[in-house]
Formats: sequence, C-alpha cells, structure tokens
Amino acid sequence: MDLLRWGRSPWGEWVLTHVSWNLFWASLFAGVLFFVAHASYMLFSAHRKRPAAETDALEAKYKNLPPKIERHNLTARLFHWVMAAAMFTLLFTAFLPVAGIKFPWVQWHWMAGIVLTGAILFHIIHASFFLDFWSIWVGPKDIPEFRAELLREMGHDVPGPRSGKYPLGNRLYHLAQVFTSLSVIATGLFMLKRVRTPLFVRNPYLFADSTWGVTYVVHGLAGVALVGLVIAHVYFAVRPEKWWITKAMIFGWITRRQYLEHHEPSRWRVSSSTGTSGTAKPAGQA
Repeated sequence: MDLLRWGRSPWGEWVLTHVSWNLFWASLFAGVLFFVAHASYMLFSAHRKRPAAETDALEAKYKNLPPKIERHNLTARLFHWVMAAAMFTLLFTAFLPVAGIKFPWVQWHWMAGIVLTGAILFHIIHASFFLDFWSIWVGPKDIPEFRAELLREMGHDVPGPRSGKYPLGNRLYHLAQVFTSLSVIATGLFMLKRVRTPLFVRNPYLFADSTWGVTYVVHGLAGVALVGLVIAHVYFAVRPEKWWITKAMIFGWITRRQYLEHHEPSRWRVSSSTGTSGTAKPAGQA
C-alpha cells in the first residue's frame, strides 16, 4: 500500500504532494477494530473500581466533603465542547470529500481550523494560570499507578495508588492528542497562505515545492491519526462504566462516592467546604 503521494514540480522534480488516502481508510478501520476488540475484552475484564468496603471506609473518613464535587468548571467545559465542534467540522470537511461526498468544503475547513487554534491557545493560558497544569501530564511518578492498574486488569486485587484527578488512560490520550493537534494546527496555519482568505494575503510561493510537500504530508498524517483518536474518544465517552466522566464534562461535577471510588484523595485534593479542587487537605486527613 502506497503511503505517500508524489508529483512533478513545474521544474520536473519529483516532490511529495500528500499522504495517500489509503491511510484514512486504514485509520478508520483501526479505530473500528479497536472499538470491537476493547468491547470484547471488557466482557471478560477484571477491571475494578475501588472495592465497596474500602470506599465505605473512605466515605466515613471524608464525610465532610460535599455530595457533589466539581471536576470541570464552566470555562473548561465550554472549551471542550467548542474544541469538539471544531474538530468534528475539520474531520468531516477533510474526509467526506475523500469518501465521495462533494461540497464546497475549503472555507468551512479553514474557519474550523482558526476556531480550533484559538480554543487551544485559550486553553493553554487557562490551564497554565487558572488550573492545575501538571495534573494532566504523565511522568515517572505514575509508574506505581501504571503497574497497579495492569495487575488489576489481570484480576489481581493489589494495593496501589488510584489516579489523581485524571485517570492514567486519559492522560496518555491527552499526550497523543496534544502531539497530533499541534502538528495539524502548525501545518494548517502555513497552508492558509495558499488559500484565499480575508486573514492573509495569499502567497503560494512562501515555501519551495519540496517544503510544501512535507507540510502537506505532516498535516495529512496528523489528520488521519486524529480519525482514530476521535473514534477512541467517543467510544470511551459512551461506555457505561465511563459515563460518570462524560456527565462531569456536561454538568461539571461528580458525586462524592464516585470521587472516592475512582480517585486517590491524596493525589487530587478537594476543598471540604466547596467541593472544588485546591491545595487544602480534605477533612479527615492529618
């Protein structure tokens, strides 16, 4: 299967022009295959939340926590849904024509790209100065949690830390999404110079043909990767055991029981009085 497309420049040189659209179908197939494989695995998985008896003991210890605990504030939720709308618009306008559905897609595509770029720039500022920036990142500190999660998946009821505010899978997904989204945005902004828009003076000669080819290939690879990533994201969002996380992105809160079932209070500290994240120690903790 050819992965890249080549063409001749006006000077007769062979240069990259784009990725092969076979990669789109491969990414779509991989996303659906993951959907089926994971759903089948979950029928037999020993994956567990914190045992009921242990959660009951934690509820007694942290009884001063409010019944509802804020997981995402309104600003974070609005960012998420604006980004989701922009992402779906980008994917549909990019790949529906590949699937044979023809329409004037270019204007909708670059407009959605501008919205996505603005949303992510806003999110970087918001997360850096108003949220716990490092809570979503993965590092060496997560190795004990990763090991414990693997053993629990294999049916072993082992001690070990639960997740902080974000489960390990969410943080790994976030890392992949950051890499692909920044790649598609950076290349897309350069590609805007080749499109007639009210934002820039069109200049298709900004780069040499070979450089434009690499730009289109990186943009295309990131785009087809996002197809699989979005399928996985939607799949996990609608799974019954993950619905409590999805509801939190809609309503902003989780229950105290869900907080104690799925999270480590020492790794995600919550204010006893308001139920919001903070540096204060939860009630009952020395």
